[in-house]
Amino acid sequence: MATKPGERKLQILQTVAEMLEQPKSEKITTAALAARLEISEAALYRHFSSKAQMFEGLIEFIEQTIFGLINKITSEETSGIKQVEAVMALLLGFAQKNRGMTRVLIGDALVNEDERLQQRINQLLDRIETTLKQSLRIAVTLGELPQHADVTSQANVLVCYVMGRWQQFGKSGFVRDPMAQWPQQWAILACKAG
Repeated sequence: MATKPGERKLQILQTVAEMLEQPKSEKITTAALAARLEISEAALYRHFSSKAQMFEGLIEFIEQTIFGLINKITSEETSGIKQVEAVMALLLGFAQKNRGMTRVLIGDALVNEDERLQQRINQLLDRIETTLKQSLRIAVTLGELPQHADVTSQANVLVCYVMGRWQQFGKSGFVRDPMAQWPQQWAILACKAG
C-alpha cells in the first residue's frame, strides 16, 4: 500500500515515540524500529539520514506543540501570574499525555546520541525559562508580585520544578503523575517573592 509523502516519516516518528513510552524500554535501534514498522532499515534511511534526525523530528514536535500553546496562553491571558500558572500546568500536562516525549525532555532517550540533541533540549528549556521570566515581569508591572521580586531566580526555580516533576515521572516508569498535587504545589510556588 502506497503512502502519501510525509506519511511514512510521521509514522516512523510516532513509532519511535511509542517505543519510548515503554517504562523499561531498551535503547532504540534502527533494527528494532524497522522490525516494529515491518520495513527494512534501508527504508528508514530513505526518510531520515540518521537516528539523530529522527530525534530531531521529535524535538521539533515538542517545540511546536509547547510553544504554540504557550503563545496562545500569553496572548489571551493578561495576568502575569495566571500566565505562569497556565504555562506550568501545560508543561506538566504535556508530559502526562506524551510519555515518550518526556523521555526526550529529560534526556533519557538521548543518552549516547548526538550531543547536539541535548543542546537543543537545553535551548528549549532556556526558552521556557525566558517565557516564564517575561510573565513574571508582567506580574510585577501589574502589582501581582512585589516590585523587588527576583524574576530571574523565580523563573529558574519554576523550570527546575517542572524538570523535577518530569524526572520523577520518567524515572518511576510513568507511575508518579506530574500533575499530582499540582494545585497544592502551585499555591507554594506562587508565594509572593519577598
